[in-house]
Parts: sequence; C-alpha cells; structure tokens
Amino acid sequence: MKNIKNALLVMALGTSITMAGDILATVNGKKITTEDAERFVRASNPKQSFATIQEGDKKIVTDRLIERVLFIEAAKKAGVEKDPEFQKALNIAKDELMINQWMKKQYDATVVSDGEAKEFYEKNMAQFKKPAQVHARHILVKEEAEAKKIIDTLKGLKGDALKEKFIELAKSKSTGPSGPKGGDLGYFAAKQMVPEFDKAVFALDTGKITETPVKTQFGYHVIYLEDQKAASTVPYEKVKGQIMQNLKGTQFRTMLEKSAKELKSKAKIVTESAKK
Repeated sequence: MKNIKNALLVMALGTSITMAGDILATVNGKKITTEDAERFVRASNPKQSFATIQEGDKKIVTDRLIERVLFIEAAKKAGVEKDPEFQKALNIAKDELMINQWMKKQYDATVVSDGEAKEFYEKNMAQFKKPAQVHARHILVKEEAEAKKIIDTLKGLKGDALKEKFIELAKSKSTGPSGPKGGDLGYFAAKQMVPEFDKAVFALDTGKITETPVKTQFGYHVIYLEDQKAASTVPYEKVKGQIMQNLKGTQFRTMLEKSAKELKSKAKIVTESAKK
C-alpha cells in the first residue's frame, strides 16, 4: 500500500489517544483498535479506508501500529520527553493544534440559511445556466471528392439506416481519431470546435447530415447530427449544497479577517521595523 510508511510519521505527530473500536492487537497492555487503523490509513491516503483495503494491507497497517507503540515506548525510555528540542516541538505542535481547534469551532459555528443560498442562486443565475449542446459524429477525409462520394452514399438514407451506415463509413474511411468510434464526438457546446465545423453542425437538424463537405484545417468533414440539448438552468436543489458550502467558506474567511483586525487593535504589537 502506497505511502504506508509515511503515515507512521503523520500518526506520530497526531494524537496518541486510543479511540473506541474493535481491538486489533495489544502491545504491553496498550490496545490498538480499528479506529487507530482507520486514522492511520487516512493519514496515508484520505481516499482509502481500513475497512476496505485488502487483508494483506490490513496486516501491514497493524504491524506498523504495533511498531509505533514500541517506538513510543523506546522514545520514553530514552528520555526524549525531557529533551529541550522535543519540548520546543511539542509547544509548537500544541499551539498549532489550539489554532486549528479554534478555527474548526468558528467554522462549525458559521451557519448559512437556505434563504441566503436561494438568494445567491437567484442573483447569480448565469453561473448555473447550461449552454445548448449537440451530439455529433463526423467522417474526416483528405480530399473533397471523397467527402462528396460519402455524402452521395448517405443521401437516400434516413433514421436508423442513415446512422448505422454513417457509423460504418466512419469506421472504415475516417482519418480522424474518432473514426474507430464511428466518428462519435460526444456532446459539445458552441465554439468548442473550429469555426467552420461549429457553424455547420449547429445549422443541422437532428438526424441529418451536411449536404456538402465542410472544409477545415484538418481536411473535409461529413457531419451527422445525432442529438441536441437546449440551453437549460441547473435546478436550485442540485446546487444548493455546493452554494451553501461556498457561502460558509466565504463567511468564515470574512470572520477570520474581522477577528484578526479586532485582536490586532487590542494588542500591543511592536515590530522590529518600527524600532528603526
């Protein structure tokens, strides 16, 4: 499992309190639980979980946690706790932990109402609009004459017969990278393709092909319009959670800036530059 050794260092810098959970091992009376293992795994890779990793990796994690307990005991016996460097590092870590805990409490106390989120949504509606999109296929060839020949072959076909024949020809004749996929370009909005292609595809009706070859810098295209999606607006309920999270972050940052100003105004601060 990647980064498993690095997690030992991360765990060593974190809390040593054993959390509740199933016991994995007991080392000189100290219990190692599944909660300890979970924190260890997430310190190594936040996207992984101890409960879902392979059995072999679970054994590795347990072994590393056993080693951690033994390393802690060895460090204590060596008198590391009394070392001035350790005390200095401990005080720094405590300060950082206090700041982080204070900030977490401030963040948790920041509340965004549904009304605030709805108001933001309505005032910024443009952010939640989806442009019109088309789903197209194309056949790209080098010569205009060949493109015309393909169009002549397809002209009398309609519906599924047209689509199936187009895909067949795209696979056998198209020089573009989408050829093996039947010329499929997926969905795309206006101005995502080169201008000539863009103009031609958005002028087509669904289920139709271009009646003349479309010349671009890449060659000559025969285009088939498979589907269209009209412009739409993402419903509020689908973006509500993200809006509330973003607003909460903004309010939290504003609160921090305000708190910093207030604390500075009340504190006695003398910088070295001010002395000169």
